[in-house]
Amino acid sequence: MTATLDRNRIEQLVRAALQEQLRGNGQAAVAAPAKPKLVVNVSARHAHVTQEDLDRLYGKGHQLTPMKWLYQDGFFAAEETVTMIGPRHRMLNGLRILGPCRDHSQVELAFTDAMYLGLDLPVRKSGDHRDSPGCFLMGPKGMIELKAGVIRHERHVHMGPADAAYYGVKDGDRMKLRVVSDCAAVLEDLLVRQGAGIKLEVHLDTDEGNAVHLAKATKLELFK
Repeated sequence: MTATLDRNRIEQLVRAALQEQLRGNGQAAVAAPAKPKLVVNVSARHAHVTQEDLDRLYGKGHQLTPMKWLYQDGFFAAEETVTMIGPRHRMLNGLRILGPCRDHSQVELAFTDAMYLGLDLPVRKSGDHRDSPGCFLMGPKGMIELKAGVIRHERHVHMGPADAAYYGVKDGDRMKLRVVSDCAAVLEDLLVRQGAGIKLEVHLDTDEGNAVHLAKATKLELFK
């Protein structure tokens, strides 16, 4: 006669076996933190404006209208665009404004855009306008002049506290991004920008994204 095992006894044996596997030096093993989801996006040329400058470009009291929500919560590409006029009187039409409004106005371009406009752009963190050129921005209701603030925004990675702990970095540190594609490369000196409520996301400009053929990437790796 085939012996029938009691179901409760089987469950007890299984639990005991699992507990024994997890036990090390008399201590229960602690599971390693899960690897964060890494997102890498290309940030095309765009403008940020203050509410005061938006009033001058689009009329008093105008509010930005979200066209597309971005990966970071609360941020969006707006319906509103401006025309940028450079020193050679060359223009970039349809320069998208990103919302919401900020406490400073600036334009972020790739080097290819700068060469077309005849601008020598410094690579800067957002808001750092040292030694940066200016431009004119024209909207449907008026024009503003930026004395400075046209930059190439340096490649960077946004992350929250848990992501920073996982990678062992802090705000202002530098990291590397390995892109495996048919144009594989390692991009160095990504600026870490840490903040509460931020999702893990790398921002590259269009030149960088094209150079590594990001659209065809098969693997992305972020490391120190």
